[in-house]
Amino acid sequence: MAAESCHPRGLSWFARSCIPADPARHTAVPVPIPVPVSVPDAEDPDPEAEPPIAALPDELLLEILARVPRASLPSLPAVCRRFASLLASQAFLHLRRARGRLRPCLLAVSSSSSSSSARALLLHLHHASASSSSLDVAALPLPLPLLLPPHARAVAVGRHVYLVGRGATLRVDPLTGAARACAPTLFPRSKFAAAAVGARIYVAGGSARTAAVEEYDPSADAWRVVAEAPRRRYGCAGAGAGGVFYVAGGVAVGAGGGGGGGTAAVVEAHACAGSVDALHVASGAWAWARPRAVPGGGCVVGACGAGDGHLYVVASHAVDLSFWRWHGGGGRGGGGWVALEAPPVPRGAVGLGVAVRVAMAGVGADRVAAVVNVAAVRGHAAAAAASGGAVEGLVLVYDIGGGRWSRASDLPPGFRRAACTAVEC
Repeated sequence: MAAESCHPRGLSWFARSCIPADPARHTAVPVPIPVPVSVPDAEDPDPEAEPPIAALPDELLLEILARVPRASLPSLPAVCRRFASLLASQAFLHLRRARGRLRPCLLAVSSSSSSSSARALLLHLHHASASSSSLDVAALPLPLPLLLPPHARAVAVGRHVYLVGRGATLRVDPLTGAARACAPTLFPRSKFAAAAVGARIYVAGGSARTAAVEEYDPSADAWRVVAEAPRRRYGCAGAGAGGVFYVAGGVAVGAGGGGGGGTAAVVEAHACAGSVDALHVASGAWAWARPRAVPGGGCVVGACGAGDGHLYVVASHAVDLSFWRWHGGGGRGGGGWVALEAPPVPRGAVGLGVAVRVAMAGVGADRVAAVVNVAAVRGHAAAAAASGGAVEGLVLVYDIGGGRWSRASDLPPGFRRAACTAVEC
């Protein structure tokens, strides 16, 4: 438990931890140490004694905290409650960004049902060549009852990442590793669409029981139903951009979604797999009477929004992948698809008998990150092997301005199917 106040010994340790241990960059300067003439009595405290950290103003402490290496931040909230409060403040975040201590990263969070902790991996996304990417793994301890459920979606809102799963929602601070439980969704969902629009989170799909679209308000820690989706989708992807919540891909489930079988069910499932619905969150109205299908009959396998206000989609066409941007246009229902450079997956990796999953995240207004996983469909191992085998944890970064893909470091085995989102860290 954090103490109420901080003490001089902690300040000395804290100051030393802020100085890089690189002798080549620093010159030792002898400092004279005054020798006291007399030792005061224990009952008569010296008025010139070093004051505790509590005597320092918040502005000075924030300046010091903003310079602490990221790897040392998780342990600081335990020093005292004042440290915890300052680290959680927006002022700390603004100072750290101004000092160049925040970088765009791809955050991957993985949890095991046999463990009481989750792990987070940060992949730094540089503008330079892929060889400059680096991996930084840190532990995020979670309370035992709050194990991350399978197929959880990671959504970034402000400085926090919300891990939304079946019957559980967890808020994580990627800087300090602090985590706490939040209100779960109103309806249990699996393989659903989730995204942030503004300062709120929206989820849809993943349930045969309801077509409800839910909205989460982080400040109130509460979910509410804001709309009914035109199609019930399972295995769909979510994206948020330009005030719109997009629900893409998946298959139709439940009443009215082709659940009765037959030709109609096959047609409806195919229409969902290659289509996108769009909800204007301000009005609660769906933008299109009919879903917007990806050209060429492709199945949407990944989607995200970027800071430029556009939707980006990766589609699978049985033997290759395509990459698209939805340009919204000026009027209601206007706009269209723009073809972009296809993701550079290894030759022959995509083919018949394999399933492609792409976790995507918009990184600011200028980049899109995609984590590609290709695995054999059950019963099609021979066909998958002929197409080149499995591809897991392949990280690709698309430069929106340059219109080109580059390859970053692959995710390690423990994170290849983790929940992913983009953060500043």
